[in-house]
Amino acid sequence: MGGTEHLTVQREGATLVLTLNRPEARNALSLPMLVGLYDGWVQADEDDAVRSIVLTGAGGSFCAGMDLKALAGKGMEGRRYRERLDADPDLHWKAMLRHHRPRKPVIAAVEGPCVAGGTEILQGTDIRVAAESATFGLFEVRRGLFPIGGSTVRLQRQIPRTHALEMLLTGRPYSAHEAAAIGLVGHVVPDGTALTKALQIAEQINDCGPLAVEAVKASVYESAEMTETDGLAAELERGWPVFDTADAREGARAFAEKRPPVYKRA
Repeated sequence: MGGTEHLTVQREGATLVLTLNRPEARNALSLPMLVGLYDGWVQADEDDAVRSIVLTGAGGSFCAGMDLKALAGKGMEGRRYRERLDADPDLHWKAMLRHHRPRKPVIAAVEGPCVAGGTEILQGTDIRVAAESATFGLFEVRRGLFPIGGSTVRLQRQIPRTHALEMLLTGRPYSAHEAAAIGLVGHVVPDGTALTKALQIAEQINDCGPLAVEAVKASVYESAEMTETDGLAAELERGWPVFDTADAREGARAFAEKRPPVYKRA
């Protein structure tokens, strides 16, 4: 199934669940975690039986950001993974979804702190669920650092610019309800239930045609920076082929026969 000592991988039906698993450090990013994350994204992309991905954290935390001791040059756990980073110097950015976008929908299930690098990874996910006591924020400026995981580019495209700039320039924490109010997360649920809600959303996605789901996701991101005219043209180019698939024919038959569809990605 894969994974590392700081990243666990498990299947829940057609959903691949990736769990940041370093609770003693509030799931701060380590080299084993980054390697495991990247391998998890690739595993989901390559396995047609996987239709969605849930990203969560162990021990009541999502991710407290980068391990600052490692950033300061005092070493990083999991030195045996160093050759992976040497072979692919871009691996950590792919792991953090800065330079990689999985084909399958990614749902974040956030409990506890989701700050600094945690909030940066969050921006690479597609749907976001937060527990009531979850906290968010980009603390880098308070430490004299730069949020180089993509936040100065992505955040203003995902929430209103005034809120993006306040988050980036003050480095203050945000509650789950405030994060929802500005559009950073889509659901706020009772503590301890974020993963359950995320898996419920994943199951709804899994019930849909996988080729259609992947095409819709790709179209949304592909057209985001296009003019409306170019975006509509790109949508037709990506969307029309979906109608000529066995999945589309199965969906139509199932609707007519009033039964659940059985999709086979064809």
